[in-house]
Amino acid sequence: MYSVERLKPDGRKLTLYSRFPIDPAIKATSPSDEPVQANPHLRWHPLRGEWIAYASHRQGRTFMPPPEYNPLAPSINPEFPTELPQGKYDVAVFDNRFPSLALAAQNPPASIVETLPANGACEVVVFTQDPEATFGSLPLDHLELLLQVWADRTRAIGENPHIQYVLPFENRGVEMGVTLLHPHGQIYAYPLVPPVPARMLECQQAYYRQHQRGVLEDLIQKEIADKQRIIYLDEHAIAFVPACARYPYEVWVAPIKPVATFGDLTPQQRQALARALKTVTLKYDGMWHRPFPYLMAWFQAPTDGQPHPEAHLHAEFYPPYRTSERLKYLAGTELAAGLFANDALPEEKAKDLQAVVVNIETPVAL
Repeated sequence: MYSVERLKPDGRKLTLYSRFPIDPAIKATSPSDEPVQANPHLRWHPLRGEWIAYASHRQGRTFMPPPEYNPLAPSINPEFPTELPQGKYDVAVFDNRFPSLALAAQNPPASIVETLPANGACEVVVFTQDPEATFGSLPLDHLELLLQVWADRTRAIGENPHIQYVLPFENRGVEMGVTLLHPHGQIYAYPLVPPVPARMLECQQAYYRQHQRGVLEDLIQKEIADKQRIIYLDEHAIAFVPACARYPYEVWVAPIKPVATFGDLTPQQRQALARALKTVTLKYDGMWHRPFPYLMAWFQAPTDGQPHPEAHLHAEFYPPYRTSERLKYLAGTELAAGLFANDALPEEKAKDLQAVVVNIETPVAL
C-alpha cells in the first residue's frame, strides 16, 4: 500500500492511498479556501443514559448536488476546485467539511442537562475516482486496499487520546441519505464507545468470561454447521444472513478466525473478506437489477489500548427493503420500543440471495 498526506487549502487533512506509487507532485484541492468552522457538542440524555451530538453548522452542508456540480469530480477548470485532486491513486480520505464531531471542539454551551465538547473526527473515504463504479464493481485487490485503508485510519485516528472508538461505514443510495455521487463511505471516531457497539462489547465480554471464546466466533461455527443462511464461505471468511436478522436481507461479513481490529487482519483474511464483500454487494445488485441501497457498518474493538479478546471484527449490512416492491423503514416498535419486528424469516431471504449467481472476477454491468 502506498500513501501520501496533504493539507487542503481550507486546512483539512487529505490522505491518498494506492496500489501503485503516487506522484509526489499531487496537490490537495478543496471547494473553498475558507477554514472549516465547526464546534459541535454533546448533551446528556438522562432517560436513555446516553450522549447526543449537536452540530447545527451541518444545516448548510451539501445535499444531492446536481450532475453539473459534483464536489468530488476532478475539474479541468482551476476556478472550480473540488475535493479530489487530479492524479493517479485509488482511495482518497479527507476530513468532512461538515463534521458532527471535531477534535478541536471546545466550550460547549450551558444547558439544563450536562454538556461536553464533541471531541471526535469525521472523515470521508472515497473508494474510487470513478463516479460510475460501485463497491461491487471494484477489483478484488482494490477492495483489499480499502481494508488496509480502514486499518490505517483506525490506527492514525485511534492514537489520539480523545478517541475511544472508530466506526467505518457506507451509506449507499439516495434512500440511505447519500449526498455525493462517487462511491464513498465515512469514518466516525468517537470520544466514547457509542451505545450500539458498547452493548455489543458488553455481551461479548460476558460470553467470553463464561466460555473463553467469542460469541460471534461460536455463532459463525453454528451457522456453518446449519448451512441454511450462508452467502459466501471459504477457509478464512464468511458472509451469512444471521439467524437473528433484524432486517430482511441483512448480511454479516466476518473473518472466521476472530480478530479485534482491521489492523489485526492477515493478508489471507483480507483477500477472503474482499471476496465475501464483493459477493454480497453483487448479489444485492443482481437481485434487484439496480444499485441496491444499504448501510454497511464495521464493528471492531475500542481504541483504548487494552486487549479485547472478546471482540470480533465484522461488517453488518442493513438494507432498507421489506420486499422488492416496498421500502422498509423503522416503525413504532423499532424506534420507540427498540424491539425489531421482521416480516420475513432469515432462511427465506438467505435463499433469495443464494439464488443470485455472480462472478466476482468479472461482474456483469447492471
